[in-house]
Amino acid sequence: MVKSAKPSLAYRLKCLIIGKAIDPTNKQAFHSITLAAFFAWVGLGSDGLSSSAYGPEEAFLALGAHTHLAILIAIASAVTVLLISASYAQLIEVFPSGGGGYLVASKLISPTAGMVSGCALIIDYVLTITISIASAADAIFSFIPEQYLHYKLGFSLLALVLLTILNMRGAKETVMPLVPIFLVFVFSHAFAIVYALGTHMLDFPALAAETSAQVAKTHSELGLMGMAFLLLRAFSMGAGTYTGIEAVSNGLSILREPKVRTGKRTMLYMAVSLAFTVFGLTLAYLLYKVQHQPGKTLNAVLFESITAGWPGSSGHWFVYVSLISEALILFAAAQAGFMGGPRVLANMALDKWFPTRFSLLSDRLVTQNGIFIMGAASVATMILTKGSVKYLVVLYSITVFVTFVLSQLGMVRYWLNNRSELKHWRRKLMVNTAGLILCSFILVAVTVLKFRQGGWITLVITGALIALSMAIKGHYNFVEKVLKRMDNLVAIAKTKDTGNMPKQMGGLGAEVKFDPKAKTAVLLVNGFNGIGLHSLLAIIRMFGGIFKNIVFVEVGVLDAGSFKGVEEIENLQKHVREELDQYVEFVKRNGIYAEGIMSLSPDVVEGTGDVAAEVIERFPQAIFFMGQLVFPEETIFSRLLHNNTVFAVQRRLYHKGIPFIILPIRIDLKKK
Repeated sequence: MVKSAKPSLAYRLKCLIIGKAIDPTNKQAFHSITLAAFFAWVGLGSDGLSSSAYGPEEAFLALGAHTHLAILIAIASAVTVLLISASYAQLIEVFPSGGGGYLVASKLISPTAGMVSGCALIIDYVLTITISIASAADAIFSFIPEQYLHYKLGFSLLALVLLTILNMRGAKETVMPLVPIFLVFVFSHAFAIVYALGTHMLDFPALAAETSAQVAKTHSELGLMGMAFLLLRAFSMGAGTYTGIEAVSNGLSILREPKVRTGKRTMLYMAVSLAFTVFGLTLAYLLYKVQHQPGKTLNAVLFESITAGWPGSSGHWFVYVSLISEALILFAAAQAGFMGGPRVLANMALDKWFPTRFSLLSDRLVTQNGIFIMGAASVATMILTKGSVKYLVVLYSITVFVTFVLSQLGMVRYWLNNRSELKHWRRKLMVNTAGLILCSFILVAVTVLKFRQGGWITLVITGALIALSMAIKGHYNFVEKVLKRMDNLVAIAKTKDTGNMPKQMGGLGAEVKFDPKAKTAVLLVNGFNGIGLHSLLAIIRMFGGIFKNIVFVEVGVLDAGSFKGVEEIENLQKHVREELDQYVEFVKRNGIYAEGIMSLSPDVVEGTGDVAAEVIERFPQAIFFMGQLVFPEETIFSRLLHNNTVFAVQRRLYHKGIPFIILPIRIDLKKK
């Protein structure tokens, strides 16, 4: 009997920092990690809302002396938010399982288009995390003496590390502490906007007349093209405002059932709150004639102007509370990047565009590898840009409009191709067509206007990621093609003519007897395939008739593709059981006792370790086997893309005192 070892110090620390494992087979697991519409608004909608800390400011400052054009920017921004949100609400209806821009482009245009969309989204999410944390640091340091500004970068990096750790605990664990902060932000900013507009209500006629005169003056100074260029540039600098809109469609898997209704409600909350905030702040800047002050955000200057005449210290407290909530809501915006980015990575990994390890879940049922890589990439970006929001905003928002355009194009094709089967398709087609035209226009404008200022860096990095994805996909496709050569064993194994099998099986047609104390071979398999059968025959060939029992163990891996609901888990269990039954039936037909044991786990190593203890207790003379692919030549792809699970399993079983043998499976990479 194998005794369970005392948990290690590393494991206890992991449980303390990240949390204890969640049982994925518990039907309450989904309820415990999913979000209702309000909490989804906090976790996902805060990405867009928080952009009010830098989006309207960058757009307003880009106008220079022609600040009265801000009214046009405010209207255009609000309309853009509402239109893109409406088009993405339709996307949620068509793709209720989630996936966002990657899935839409993959299914409705082509897998390659989906890959381009996914790569663009990943870059955008990295920049979302980075600019949100950098802007949060700006907000906090707006009321801290200037001599402490040199600590701002270190503060930003520390915040990134802490947020990465929090996300490894799970989405709900990260969102819940943000709820009171989010509410303070919403109420303080809504009050400031309503107060600013309400106290200047009588000034609107004069403002309209002054704006008309200023527009005419700007037209005479710059000409029509010059004024259009100025408006486009200001609009493009504030385009980061729209980057969080797609987060809901990407994060549907973490929303409470019914997911479509929850997603659409979350999208409505996002659209209305974001449009109101962006429009209101931009108009308030104009009403209070705010100007840039070194070391302060434009919102800080605005709030100080609004509260200048308030009695006592009430104004100072309002400014402090508003700016602190603004800084903390920016952390929530970074959280949206941590929720969306790993999800896109996982979906692309399932389709073999990225290493498959990015689709795996941790025992906290989160895509831990994706969270780690997003955190590491954001730290690198923060260091390289030195946490400068002005520089980051140039890099930002280009890639997300690539995804917007491809998503809208896919939806337009969907309505046209299915118009005979769908009601109200014309109205829905008009919404997505308008979204396609608007997003295409913004993409071209943002790319052209930001290109020479540093936007080309974003495009180069995105292009490099696309090239890497294509290389990874090519490698996986080629290896899969080579492995299919072994699948002729599957066809033979499914036939009832046991004479077709190699003679090494022995005992063909003999009576099957069960002796738990006899020598037992335990083969770890991953589906009923050529690799598993090749490993089985290798055991028989090397050990002859020594083993009287053969036990097949398969761990059904709960990854980002299968962990979407109770029904998907039940389907996975059924699929694994059917595969094991085929092994058992084949071996018993050939005169050897066999049985199959299955387990569900997000981690093959953990799942195997748990099953191994049970197996060795029933079969004390058991020896474990597992096949391992052996490439003729070691390359960077063979090392990185094939995670060598077998060696991790070997270490785990050795620690338990269980004998384990690796069966090498050499594959020929020569093209045939």
